[in-house]
Amino acid sequence: MSQVLPDLVMTLAFIIYSMVMLLSFGGLLTWVERKQSAVMSDRVGANRAYIRIPFTNIKLVWLGLFHGMADGAKMLLKENFKPRAHDQLGYFLAPFVVFTPVLLVFAVIPFGGTIDPGALFPALASWFGGRTYSMQIAQLDAGLLVVFAFSGLTIIGAMLAGWASENKFSLLGGLRAGSQMISYELVMGLTVMGLILVYGTVDLGSIVQQQSGTMAGFLPAWGLFQQPLAAFLFLTAAIAENKRIPFDLPEAESELVAGYFTEYSAMKLGLFMFSEFIQIAIVGALFATLFLGGYNLPFMNDAGFLLPGGREIALSQGVRVPLQMLTFLGKVALLCVLQIQIRWTLPRFRYDQMLGLSWKLLLPLSLANLVVTVLFMWMRGGAS
Repeated sequence: MSQVLPDLVMTLAFIIYSMVMLLSFGGLLTWVERKQSAVMSDRVGANRAYIRIPFTNIKLVWLGLFHGMADGAKMLLKENFKPRAHDQLGYFLAPFVVFTPVLLVFAVIPFGGTIDPGALFPALASWFGGRTYSMQIAQLDAGLLVVFAFSGLTIIGAMLAGWASENKFSLLGGLRAGSQMISYELVMGLTVMGLILVYGTVDLGSIVQQQSGTMAGFLPAWGLFQQPLAAFLFLTAAIAENKRIPFDLPEAESELVAGYFTEYSAMKLGLFMFSEFIQIAIVGALFATLFLGGYNLPFMNDAGFLLPGGREIALSQGVRVPLQMLTFLGKVALLCVLQIQIRWTLPRFRYDQMLGLSWKLLLPLSLANLVVTVLFMWMRGGAS
């Protein structure tokens, strides 16, 4: 019991942190998208929603940050319209089948290194008994496979929403979502195969730790430098999986009204929309973990910095843990901004162009990258 309780407390702390982080990212990104698109088109952007201080004329606008709260309140308070003819069970379950797996994916993503709570809080040292914890909710050997398993569930949710709504536009959107997500899921799988060959594991924690070294004497051993083509293909396929412009064919409003969630309103519609924004953060977290060294800065590991030339800079527990967590959040935030930049820069593909890009260009390139990686690993193995 004395060993189980500290483990339970730490796991609950990781879960609460992850949930707060993801939901905060989801809410903030609705504001970032408004502001970033406004800056790109030389507009002011969101600046209307405000909170008035009671009994005064002082209005708190705060750069339009309250627009996200207004969106949430509107979704919660709107009437929940339903189509007359629909499959009740499928219609009810679809938003949750889309939303829940997006949150679960983060369970296997490490957001920090190893933490020793006893060293961080000396008053609790005897209670933790010297136990250390990897800052990851579920430390699974097959973490990368779990990511693909959960992301595959969102396909079912989108198709279920389209089918259960009994609407032609919804059904077409659901079919488009299914074909698009399956096409790009295959590309994503082949791109990470190269990383698996390089690092020899599907454990995301181990992949991050192996990126803390150097390559060629001066470059960080990040996946971006070891698999640059795979990094480009992975990010492209991941954005396509999120069904946002230029890949938003399943919900193309000029063709399908709103696609597979045409018949949804109120908070059920909010769950579809919110899952897209959280998925932006998940894509950023996955890309940072696989290709940008995860929670570590260049040349950094759990002991401190090991710079080219062999110079070491040790870091205390109280400095390293916050630095790793902030580093991870910073990388995720920058990648979110990049995705929004792409969304407001490129025009929407036609449906045939979207599928052609996957099957005729990205898939052959990912196969070529895999073959080259296999040959390189075989030659390096023979040389050693």
